[in-house]
Amino acid sequence: MRIGFIGLGNVGGKLAGSLQKQDFELTVRDLDKTLAEPFINGGAAWADSSKELARSADMVITCLPSPAACREVMEAADGVLAGLRTGSIWAEMSTTDETEVKRLGELVLKKGAEPIDCPVSGGCHRAATGNISIFAGCERSTFDRAFPVLQAMGRRILHTGPLGSASVLKVLTNYLATANLVTLCEALVTSRKAGLDLNTTYEAIRISSGNSFVHETESQVILNGSRNINFTMDLVIKDICLFQDVADRAEVPLEINPILIKIFQEGLAQYGAREWSPNIIKRLEERCNTSILADGFPAELVDEEEEVPGYEVLPKLT
Repeated sequence: MRIGFIGLGNVGGKLAGSLQKQDFELTVRDLDKTLAEPFINGGAAWADSSKELARSADMVITCLPSPAACREVMEAADGVLAGLRTGSIWAEMSTTDETEVKRLGELVLKKGAEPIDCPVSGGCHRAATGNISIFAGCERSTFDRAFPVLQAMGRRILHTGPLGSASVLKVLTNYLATANLVTLCEALVTSRKAGLDLNTTYEAIRISSGNSFVHETESQVILNGSRNINFTMDLVIKDICLFQDVADRAEVPLEINPILIKIFQEGLAQYGAREWSPNIIKRLEERCNTSILADGFPAELVDEEEEVPGYEVLPKLT
């Protein structure tokens, strides 16, 4: 299958790298052509426009920072829709808005192609090894066609239902991760101010009912001081605002998410849009005149899970 990949940033570049390692015929594009050079040097083709890329691909993958960026890539005069071929697949791997992916999906269907929203979850360190999880919203027949490609990029792959369902689940899980991050920041600062050893605190949380994926990953780079998970405050705000939109449409009166939005809006104003998201802890560090650092933790996350072929995750049946 010939793959066209648009968006070679922190996550997209790693996903495209997994495809190249598994010898898919790859054409790439990014606004910053320097990001494409390692792929071109490895044998990938370069497309001068999204339209050109779509014309040559059986499956077009977009992995972009915002719904607005995807809209431009898809609908520009030289965009994906202008070149999309009958029978091809458009796979949107960005974290995006349910209503927008459905709107674009209708345009894809009118071109005789098949849409799928398939965002990823698990962090850049897992995207690098192909152990990241993938949600896929689409017709079952589209999922089956796309599965060999998804299997090359991810480990746990869940067919979530119709187009748009994966995007809803993605922002829901990012909301949960954000809530967990903020509560971990409060727990770590409280531990320090209560006179506890932070290395011991980390292990106590890890072996207890308070443990989580976020603790085992983000707490480590918080304690190291690098705070680097390749995810920034502006992206957090985008995701939890998208979750708020979902809840508002469903008329769910959320209580915690509006507080999270306020916390991260304050963090963005204080530290900048491109500050690493775990540095939201600086708000408490500064207010409490303390520093949450401990020896023995890594500056960057490394995925130590065994690399195995991706497989479909099936929901439990009643």
